[in-house]
Amino acid sequence: MLRGKVEGIYIAHLKGEPTLLFEQAHLVPGKGIVGDRYYCQQGIPPDRAREGRQVTLMEMEAVESMLLEDGIQISPAQTRRNVFTRGIALNDLVGKSFYVGPVQLFGVRLCEPCQYLAQRTDPRVITSMSHRGGLRAEILSEGIIHIDDSITAIT
Repeated sequence: MLRGKVEGIYIAHLKGEPTLLFEQAHLVPGKGIVGDRYYCQQGIPPDRAREGRQVTLMEMEAVESMLLEDGIQISPAQTRRNVFTRGIALNDLVGKSFYVGPVQLFGVRLCEPCQYLAQRTDPRVITSMSHRGGLRAEILSEGIIHIDDSITAIT
């Protein structure tokens, strides 16, 4: 059984604002994270709206390896992902359902680094984060997640 834990929860209230660390977050199916810039897809231009934009997850191990392997010092907040994990391979959750605490999610696709992120941080993140930039997921059940919640894949 795949199992990990939540190490951080980050939300930016408006597009372009810094993401801030929270102890918990309220996730709502079809809408996203309450208070986040993408809640109800409000921060997404209509031509870019598609599934997999409700919540993003990223492994803390990926952030740490960018520093060790490539010398890129980037904080979880700077990656603009929502939920930071430890101990679970998120790439393995594409096309699968899993739980973060009491909330069921579905892994839609990888969350590859983009030019916007590279411009805000370091251009090398495009290469360094390739295939380890996280996971885009849809929310299947409503609930509140917390730091230290377990993450469990449904097998």
